[in-house]
Amino acid sequence: MTPRLSSVPSAIVQLAGQSEVWHELLVAWCDLNSGSNNFDGLARMALVLQDAFGPLADHCELVPVGDGRRRAVIARRRPAAARQILLSGHYDTVYGSDHPFQQCAQLDAVTLRGPGVADMKGGLVALLAALKAFEATPSSANVGWEVVIGPDEEIGSGGTRPLLEAAARRCQVGLVFEPARENGDIVGSRKAVGRFRISSHGQAAHVANAREEGRNAIVALTDFLVAIRALPAERSGVLVNLGRIEGGGATNVVPDHAEAVLDVRVDRKADTTWVSERLESIAESIRGLTGCRLVVAGDFPRPPMEASPVTDHLFTAWQHAAHELGLAPFSKIHSGGGSDANLIAAAGTPCLDGLGPVGGRLHSVDEFVHLPSLLERAQLTALCLHHFATGKIGVR
Repeated sequence: MTPRLSSVPSAIVQLAGQSEVWHELLVAWCDLNSGSNNFDGLARMALVLQDAFGPLADHCELVPVGDGRRRAVIARRRPAAARQILLSGHYDTVYGSDHPFQQCAQLDAVTLRGPGVADMKGGLVALLAALKAFEATPSSANVGWEVVIGPDEEIGSGGTRPLLEAAARRCQVGLVFEPARENGDIVGSRKAVGRFRISSHGQAAHVANAREEGRNAIVALTDFLVAIRALPAERSGVLVNLGRIEGGGATNVVPDHAEAVLDVRVDRKADTTWVSERLESIAESIRGLTGCRLVVAGDFPRPPMEASPVTDHLFTAWQHAAHELGLAPFSKIHSGGGSDANLIAAAGTPCLDGLGPVGGRLHSVDEFVHLPSLLERAQLTALCLHHFATGKIGVR
């Protein structure tokens, strides 16, 4: 595709010639372990990010989240501007300090393998590069931005969630820098992610001498689990996975307790209520049949990120900007996985996700990033920020 670079500010065009410095930064960040529960590594990485984003911001701070052992990085520029953009990412990874996957390796001229190269330190590097280029454009003063980088996304974002929700309410648009798909596609919508614990309480009894007095908690729970297999057929887009089950003890005793943990995914907010009600209804029917008490506990900590006309508009703007830069075309997909985009969207702020570099094999020792896409996606974000600043992309 032939780029139309005459319409692109020079600071954004010049990003293309800066690959070496940004690639080196990515390796340095990924070689610093920041697994979700490596508190020392998280603290070091937070300081690195504060040093990186601080010079671009009017204010940059480390905010304790959760129990205080982790800190989110918050950077803001021009908070009084009429147009406000939220840019979000996370710096924790799934690779703990004792994991064998600790260092980057360049596999070929365009492929870097390493812990977090795509998910999502690559996204953070692309975000930083984009902001540096955007700040050098002539219209940057027209847009304010807020960066929220969390330390706990891989374990649910429980601590960062209030910060994301507050930032989302201050901004008209959210941009999330999870990796793009291996074919370059970005994410326009995501399923809700739910977690439910089903506890079955029966009555213990000796299997030979007093069997009729017992109420088998495992049998009741099994009946429940068989019944919920029908939920995906009852409601389009519903996914249910039995992730863990346990119960019982001595084999000559009728077990009085068992429990299971479910992962449930749905497409729409209305589906979250439907699932909760159906699980309770099925539990109630099993109670009546078995005499055991089944307790359903849980919810959807990541609500759905639903598509809307506004997100469709944003995606079209991203496609047009990619055309200006001469980048390969890409599509917008619906993802079954959750991210912080779910939380931003649930707060009422339309957003796009998967705006980081192209990568794959996430959460494995083969995680990789396509190096040319690092600055391509940085240019794309910078150009879209420029379009927000000039009014070419509208905001609410």
